[in-house]
Amino acid sequence: MTDELTLSRKSNRRALAFALVLAVAVVGVEVAGGILTNSLALLADAGHMVSDVLAVSIALVAIWMATRPASAQQTFGYQRAEVLAAAANGTILLLVAAFVFWQAAQRFSDPPDVNSGPMLGIGAVGLIANVVSAFILHGRQAESLNVRGAFYHVLGDLAGSIGVVVAGVVMLTTGWFLADPLISVAIGLLIVFGAIRLLFESLTILLESVPSYIDTAEVEQAVTTTPGVVGLHDLHIWTVTSGLVALSCHCELTGDRDSDQVLAELCDMLHQRFDIHHVTIQPEVKLLHGAGTDHSLPRCTSVIGHEHRAAEAAVPIDR
Repeated sequence: MTDELTLSRKSNRRALAFALVLAVAVVGVEVAGGILTNSLALLADAGHMVSDVLAVSIALVAIWMATRPASAQQTFGYQRAEVLAAAANGTILLLVAAFVFWQAAQRFSDPPDVNSGPMLGIGAVGLIANVVSAFILHGRQAESLNVRGAFYHVLGDLAGSIGVVVAGVVMLTTGWFLADPLISVAIGLLIVFGAIRLLFESLTILLESVPSYIDTAEVEQAVTTTPGVVGLHDLHIWTVTSGLVALSCHCELTGDRDSDQVLAELCDMLHQRFDIHHVTIQPEVKLLHGAGTDHSLPRCTSVIGHEHRAAEAAVPIDR
């Protein structure tokens, strides 16, 4: 694990712990306020805050698991725990949105009276708390999908708090109590948007897709144009966890340069140009593919179906 990743996780843990304390405090205030004022919008926001508490707790546990050392069975350690936590948070968000929609549907036919004044005041308290939490997590979410999951929860709750305040103002000034379930539906839609985005990002990593900011063709061109390299195959690029991108490939060398020097240049280039930290390269020479010789071993097939022949074990690789 890189020092940068370790320091990033420490900062993420502090930010999440602060957001958790704020969320727990606001939940108590909003649940009590929602019951006393009979406001679904306030209770919906409180329900989302409960999901925030769970989401941030999951994120904190995931960070702890991700820092555990690798073992013979878990060679990458438990770093994928952060991605799984993000996927779990996305699922929780969808469940919260479904509950809000169900409650809102029941209130459209017969919207109950809401004590708008206290509702407005409690909504304002929640709004301030969520602004603070969003500000704290915003600086960390770009580096970690796990933190981004908690950040989306807070953003949804921030939108919910704004909705509560707007609904409170509308009902206080006009007495139009349909504003309460309408705002609840708007909150639910925002929650669904964040959940789908979070699940998509999580599943993309779990399916070991190439990170969206990396062009595979550009990587291949950068490798093959490095002096001493003549070809490339079995190229794989994937994300282990947020901040840790891995690459593996078979790299065909010309044999006229020191192979250790070529590999060192490739690793430095991939790190600096594409921000790929975990690089595994298998160096090969032309003879390993049977070119120019009839003394080759039987064919073998790679995991993606790329067929190539291996030469006799005695074939030297220039070092």
